[in-house]
Amino acid sequence: MTTNHRSDLIKNRLENAFSPTYLKVIDESDQHVGHAGHRGGGRHFAIEIAAKIFDHTSRVMAHRQIYNLFKDMIPEQIHALRIKICSAVNKNTPPPPRSNESQVKG
Repeated sequence: MTTNHRSDLIKNRLENAFSPTYLKVIDESDQHVGHAGHRGGGRHFAIEIAAKIFDHTSRVMAHRQIYNLFKDMIPEQIHALRIKICSAVNKNTPPPPRSNESQVKG
């Protein structure tokens, strides 16, 4: 499976599952050359996603839902998946903490 095909597959699964208002899939494999999981590239990805469904879901639950979409591909086809959940209102702003989350400021 080629890198572009894998990126498209990731994007399609996320679009079908969450109807995001913003979605970016980034192949970060070139940052992991020499790492044991590199294996020629196309296996390290980052996603930035905003979807209304995540505005009422904890970050942990949102990450679990996303990882579940790719359990058939991890760890062989996808070695690493970095996830950034953005607010559906402003894609660059993380959603506010839920009642069951605390926010740590440093």
